[in-house]
Amino acid sequence: MSYQRNTEGEKRYDNDTGKVLPPVQSIVDLIPSSVSLDTLRQMKVLPLRNEDSVLVVAAPGYSCYSGAQVLGAAMGYPVELELHEEEKIMAVLNSLYDLKAGVADENIKAMEGIEDIDDLAREDVLSDSVDVPVIKLVNGLILDAVRNRVTDIHIEPFEGHVQVRFRIDGVLHDRLRLPRTHQAPLTSRIKVMARMDIAEHIVPQDGRIGITIGDKEVDIRVSVIPTQHGERIAMRILDKTRGLLTLEDLGMSERERTVMERIIHEPNGMILFTGPTGSGKTTTMYAILQALASPDVNLITVEDPVEYDLPGVGQIQVNEKAGVTFASALRSILRQDPDIIMIGEMRDYDTAHIGVQASLTGHLVLSTLHTNDSVSAVVRLVDMGIEPYLAAGSLVGAVAQRLVRRICPRCIERIEPPLIMKEQGVEDAYRGRGCEYCNGTGYRDRVGLYEQFIMNEDAASAISSSCTAAELRSLAKARGFRTLWEIGLEKVRSGITSPEELIRVTGED
Repeated sequence: MSYQRNTEGEKRYDNDTGKVLPPVQSIVDLIPSSVSLDTLRQMKVLPLRNEDSVLVVAAPGYSCYSGAQVLGAAMGYPVELELHEEEKIMAVLNSLYDLKAGVADENIKAMEGIEDIDDLAREDVLSDSVDVPVIKLVNGLILDAVRNRVTDIHIEPFEGHVQVRFRIDGVLHDRLRLPRTHQAPLTSRIKVMARMDIAEHIVPQDGRIGITIGDKEVDIRVSVIPTQHGERIAMRILDKTRGLLTLEDLGMSERERTVMERIIHEPNGMILFTGPTGSGKTTTMYAILQALASPDVNLITVEDPVEYDLPGVGQIQVNEKAGVTFASALRSILRQDPDIIMIGEMRDYDTAHIGVQASLTGHLVLSTLHTNDSVSAVVRLVDMGIEPYLAAGSLVGAVAQRLVRRICPRCIERIEPPLIMKEQGVEDAYRGRGCEYCNGTGYRDRVGLYEQFIMNEDAASAISSSCTAAELRSLAKARGFRTLWEIGLEKVRSGITSPEELIRVTGED
């Protein structure tokens, strides 16, 4: 491709008509921060100059006029097209990518010299100065989060301020309140670390940050979405050095663990885990996979995303852009001669159908489903299009899970149980007063509640007859099935959790 240099030596691209594209640097200065280069490349347009309050836009043809109008609307000007060859427009865009990458690289620094967040808050964050050392701020937030067992950092812009909140033991707590002027540099720094497009502000983005703090290896999943007052950020922290929990660490009662160990050692069939986001389903499945992994077993998973590396387990990362979905990966897995398959989530009929077929052909299949309780998982399978007799024949059991906070052992005290619990035989209850050890919350760590619905001949016959969830639940209770509420009452009696916490998590039964 030919180009010529102007008197200042800058590169200028021309076309066959003699029209010359302006210097790359002048185009960079013209593009607003709200418009990304990806958007321009998709629309095949390029802003050239502003002539008498009219934006002149380069395009390969008049079919790109609608894209030019979108660009003009974003910049607040009417538009006029100037035709240039497509390859030359793309060449300029590539130069713009290179230029922006160079600017971004200057801001990418290693995670080192992390300052204490409390000192940082006193000196910089709580001041009115806009010259906040944004790298120290982000590093300090991550360090503080790891120290305090935080699972999620939320950065939420509002009209007059930016709120930073930490999720600890499943509950959000306010951590910092920053001036509104801090939002842009804070967001840009996190997006640079997560290898996101820092120029894109109008579409959601996902990324990942891998850091080391001392001897700790920490992975952070980052999600950015646009809101009315700016981009909202959620950061999920995965501390690899804390290790994976085993079945013994999950806090199950002896009865629950005996049932769990029995169903996971079935030679084939399907086991479903249900519960809302953040209820510990993935942690439970990882604990089960560790118990099942052995040299004589071929164990393969399909996950979105892969959160922890499991020794001896083949793990596949879902990548929908590359065509790797749960369903397509599952089809390929079945040609790998697996014994045990873990599917991160059954999202649609195709995934559920293949999973059911795999469970009926000699494989043990573990997966998750979004339902409120264990019994409803069976009905949900049928609602997704699985024939009732296939659901009944494939299912070994369903486990509904919730996480409740443990009462702090250093400030526990006895209280009077609420009336609803007294009526169900709870005579003693406990709570945490709040102390330095639990940061005044009264709770420290969490424990799981596991509602286990186990398939038998009566249940299979009822499912094949298209019974309702209520009918199936009544049938299960007749043979000893216990609900999340009933399991939680045992935790209240034993002083593991408080009445308020059980009601918060499960509702009043």
